[in-house]
Amino acid sequence: MHEATATMAAEPPQHMQALERANQVRLARATLKRGIGRGAVSVGEVILQSPWEARSMTIAELLTSQRRWGATRCSKFLAGIGMPETKTLGSMTERQRTLLAAMV
Repeated sequence: MHEATATMAAEPPQHMQALERANQVRLARATLKRGIGRGAVSVGEVILQSPWEARSMTIAELLTSQRRWGATRCSKFLAGIGMPETKTLGSMTERQRTLLAAMV
């Protein structure tokens, strides 16, 4: 019984683990967005590969990471293909990803 208590005490509290995870995602996402902005990574590749750091990103957030893609251009593009701006990359089907990657 004392071993279980010692193991539990060694782990940080759950809220601290969640904060650490959120920070890891935030940093990885920032790196990804910088790569997209520089042109080192294409949005089409990110959509098709769906890396872990991008799965919870909205399509709008991903598209606006590109140069010359502001909120207006993104809204018009997504409205034209009937996709909500709030849809996350992780919630897209393989078919939707393929179609969107080809259009970008």
